[in-house]
Amino acid sequence: MSTEVLVHVRPGCPFCDMLRAGLQRSGLAYRELDIWQDPDAAAAVRAAANGNETVPTVNVGSTWMVNPSAAEVLAAVAREAPELLPQAR
Repeated sequence: MSTEVLVHVRPGCPFCDMLRAGLQRSGLAYRELDIWQDPDAAAAVRAAANGNETVPTVNVGSTWMVNPSAAEVLAAVAREAPELLPQAR
């Protein structure tokens, strides 16, 4: 199975909006999972965030990050799946 960037979010979350904007500016491809619509995604977030449903929570390979910056996500991608990094323009 190939690695992908999973961004766990919930509607109305301003921190999710900030991360989304930063990732879109970077050109990084990612998949969003709404923890209010996906019980498995919510359980994964609770496991990564000490029982809390703190979003955004991002998973890249074996790395889990709670409320990361776009730069932190890109650094994790560089370590875990460098082939996913956007090409320089």
